[in-house]
Amino acid sequence: MASRGGVTVSGTTRLYVVLGDPVAQVQSPGLLNPLFAELGVDAVLVPVLAEPAHLERIVAGLRCAGNLDGIFVTVPHKAAVAGLADRCSPMVEITGSANALRREAGGRWYAENFDGTGFVAGLAAAGHDPRAQRVTLVGAGGAGSAIAAALLAAGAARLAVCDPDTAKLTALRARLDAHWPGRTVTSAGPDTAGAGIVVNATPLGLRPGDPLPFRPADLSPGCVVADIIMKPRETRLLREAAALGFRVHCGIHMLAGQLASYRAFFGLG
Repeated sequence: MASRGGVTVSGTTRLYVVLGDPVAQVQSPGLLNPLFAELGVDAVLVPVLAEPAHLERIVAGLRCAGNLDGIFVTVPHKAAVAGLADRCSPMVEITGSANALRREAGGRWYAENFDGTGFVAGLAAAGHDPRAQRVTLVGAGGAGSAIAAALLAAGAARLAVCDPDTAKLTALRARLDAHWPGRTVTSAGPDTAGAGIVVNATPLGLRPGDPLPFRPADLSPGCVVADIIMKPRETRLLREAAALGFRVHCGIHMLAGQLASYRAFFGLG
């Protein structure tokens, strides 16, 4: 029996993993492992570095691990892992991406996506309700697509989704329009004019030398600048936006907003 960070690991411990490339920035073990301990759940969450070329083999191998109950997913695998699940939730069908998989009877994997609902919950808890707002979302990848759907479900009046991958944008807009017709516009470059909330849902900011996803100097007065990157907590984007007087919203709020959903999804009590 071993203990690390207050979490006791033994032969009866159930396993959860978070898959990503990179994984040095993941914050979920620091939140979920204390939650397991608090709830008296004999489980541990560990990060697994999964290069894209190896993702399918890694997921197939994890399927064979009899004491593995769940998989969390971070960049860049959220869209790819949705295609490896046996069943998908309606949110995954809309967004085309997943950030959590639960083992079901017979070893089947059920995929869900809590990025969007977690982001919106964190945004609202910080006093930045997107209802009736014009929102710009930069990045239409796995997390961005989920956030787009959640923002529209939460009542955003107009959503501008921006990504240089036009094929990805076209497919996402078609899925969003099927549920919330006429409220989404798309563009290859950032469309921030008149937005009350602007969100970075790209990986830009994970590394010190990354360029900015958009220019804070171009934003409208009073705009809220949000980033989904969790480490570093204060990205270059947020630092520069705050220096210009904009209100900023850091990425850890998105994960904190997901905790209740994870508890229910994995039956943690």
